[in-house]
Amino acid sequence: MLIIGVVLFALGITISIALHEAGHMWTARALGMKVRRYYIGFGPKLFSFRRGETEYGLKAIPAGGFCDIAGMTVHDELAPDEVDRAMYKQKTWKRLVVMSGGIAMNFLLGLVLVVVLAVGWGLPNLNQPPETQLGAMSCTSDQIDAQTLAKCSGAGPAQSAGLQEGDLVTAIGGVPVQTWSDFQTQVRKQTGPVAFTIERAGRPMTVTVVPDQVQRMVKHPDGTVTTETVGAIGVSPDYYAPVKYNVPAAVPASVAFTGDLMVESAKGLAQLPSKVSDLWTAVTGGERALDTPVSVVGASVIGGQAVENDSWQTFVLLLISMNFFLGIFNLLPLLPLDGGHMAVTIYEKIRNSLRARRGLPAGAPVDYTRLMPLTYAVIAVGGVFMLLTLTADIVNPIKIF
Repeated sequence: MLIIGVVLFALGITISIALHEAGHMWTARALGMKVRRYYIGFGPKLFSFRRGETEYGLKAIPAGGFCDIAGMTVHDELAPDEVDRAMYKQKTWKRLVVMSGGIAMNFLLGLVLVVVLAVGWGLPNLNQPPETQLGAMSCTSDQIDAQTLAKCSGAGPAQSAGLQEGDLVTAIGGVPVQTWSDFQTQVRKQTGPVAFTIERAGRPMTVTVVPDQVQRMVKHPDGTVTTETVGAIGVSPDYYAPVKYNVPAAVPASVAFTGDLMVESAKGLAQLPSKVSDLWTAVTGGERALDTPVSVVGASVIGGQAVENDSWQTFVLLLISMNFFLGIFNLLPLLPLDGGHMAVTIYEKIRNSLRARRGLPAGAPVDYTRLMPLTYAVIAVGGVFMLLTLTADIVNPIKIF
């Protein structure tokens, strides 16, 4: 199932890319421009065909694509039938619509998938409590299989010791814990009374808990699973469960969720530079944090893990996040991104408006060759970042299950 999930997610990425480029193509055609070529992928051409004035094709590496519109810049060579339809000669609003067409498709696809998620599995709450905040409490028992614990009754060690739902655990036995994985690791080590440092309603407290000794299945870093005697206190993390909607209610709820998710995507984009050191740590043998960036390969593997564990809601949410992130990333005013071309177009409009006020004719289109050093710099930095991310995904992949 892992391989099937990886292939399905890779197909989802390819569809997202195809629709992004189709957004450029459809808007260009609708506004009278000529689309010469529409290709998915890079590298050697696998096949192509021509329909009307456009050549459609597929290349060997499905990690991108392009839509070749006649006259995208003033340096573009034009055939006689393309001169009047050249993109750089069109009105500013038309050029901006075409340049933003791909971004709009990513946002639209993301919104459609959010509606699917809302109806099929429910929308998660993006403002989840801290990972070590305690939730429901119960008794403890031995593990029967991967999904089942033996039946038990009565209060568990956590409840008997006086821990409460909503308590935030900051340390166990003096060892700080920040994630639920840290929490589980420390609890399982305990064989006798241990001090839990907590915060309750903002006040620090210490509660002594005596874990039970139970049989549990433990997954090791090398992927093997063994049954071991470990400490357990009968508590789960606090968690806001997803809320399912019927179709009419799903639309407004999805729009609101989309707004929240786009804000989180923008925050993630702003944090990218700070993640370089985390990626380097992962590449050089350190722990791979769950919030480090992933490449197309890494995202596909995570998608495969979701399918393998029958977590289709995680699979869909990952596709949603990828589309929103791709759309926001392309808004950056840097060449060769769509946002860079939009910035140039807006600059030309402002410049020509100022010239018109002074009684001067419109200036010549921006000379893209003068922007090439900046473009190459962006490509170089982006390439290094992508290589680092890909390396981390190969040598130290993220595991969400």
